[in-house]
Amino acid sequence: MTDGEGRTIDYLRISVTDRCNLRCAYCMPEEGVAWMPHDMILRYEEILRLCRIFGEMGVSKFKLTGGEPLVRRGLERLVAGLKALPNTRSVTITTNGVLLEERLPALLDAGLDGVNISLDTLDRERYRALTRRDGLGQALASLDAALAVPGLNVKVNCVPREGGREDWIALAGLAREKLLAVRFIELMPIGRGRGLSPCTEGELRGALEAAYGPMAPYEGPAMGNGPCRYAALPGFAGKIGFISAMSHQFCHGCNRVRLTANGFLKTCLQYETGVALRPLLTQDDSAIRAAIETAVQNKPAAHQFARQGVENGEEHNMNQIGG
Repeated sequence: MTDGEGRTIDYLRISVTDRCNLRCAYCMPEEGVAWMPHDMILRYEEILRLCRIFGEMGVSKFKLTGGEPLVRRGLERLVAGLKALPNTRSVTITTNGVLLEERLPALLDAGLDGVNISLDTLDRERYRALTRRDGLGQALASLDAALAVPGLNVKVNCVPREGGREDWIALAGLAREKLLAVRFIELMPIGRGRGLSPCTEGELRGALEAAYGPMAPYEGPAMGNGPCRYAALPGFAGKIGFISAMSHQFCHGCNRVRLTANGFLKTCLQYETGVALRPLLTQDDSAIRAAIETAVQNKPAAHQFARQGVENGEEHNMNQIGG
C-alpha cells in the first residue's frame, strides 16, 4: 500500500487502550484524565478484522501500544490473533514495563516478537517524579526478564528532557553489557509535551560521546520497523538509537499509520486528519478498505511542528493517540 507521496505503508501502531498505570509528565496530568467509555473502545475481534484488512492491503508489522497496553486484560489473545493472520511478519509491544514480567510468558506463548520498554531514568526518585508512581523496580525486573528470552528483540525507549544528562548516560550504559538497543526519542510538542523543555539529538550525542567515546554509525541488519538511526559505542554489546523527528525530520520515509483505541485511523502524529473506522464495522470489508485507501492517499507529506497555528493540529494527549 502506498500513500499520495509514494511512500510504502506497511506498519500499523494499534492503541488498545487510553488507560495507564503511570502519570508521566509529558503524557497526562498527575490527577489523570477522563478515560474513554468502555463501549467506545474497539473489541479485540474488531481490531483483528481491521488488521486482516490492513494485512491484505500490505501492512505486515503491528505494534501494540496504549496508554499502557498491559492494563487491558487478555492482550495475549490479540497477539495470538495477529500472529495468525496470513500476512503478519511481526507483532511487538511498547510498554512501561511495570506489568510486563508477570505477563511475559503468556505473551511469548502467543508469539510476541519484540518488546520496547519506556524508561526515562534509572534513578528511583527521578522516576517517581517523572511518572508520579514508584514502579522502577518492577520495570527493571521486566527488562531483565525480557533480556533473558533468547531471540526476543528488546529495546529501551527514553524521551530525554533538558537537564537529564546523568539519566541519559546511565540509560545508555545499559547497552554496554546487554544485547539491547537504548533509543532516545526527541520530545514532540503534542499535548502536555508542549510545555516541557526538549533535548536535541546533538546534545545527546555530545553527552554520550564525552562519557563513552566516539559513536560509529551502525550499518548492520535492520533493527526495527521505523525511522530509528542506530550507532555503536566502543566496547558496547548493544546499540544506541536516535528517533529525532524534530532535529532530523524523517517524514519522507514514513511507513506508518496509527489506529486509536476508539477506532480512528490517524495518518500523521501531528494532525487530527484520518478516518473513523469503528462506524464502518457494520459494513462489508470493501467499504472499510475504501476508507483506508482514501485516508492513506491523503496522508500529510510532513509534520510542521516548528510552525505555530497549524490547521487541524492534534489536540489530544499522547495516551489518547497511542505512544
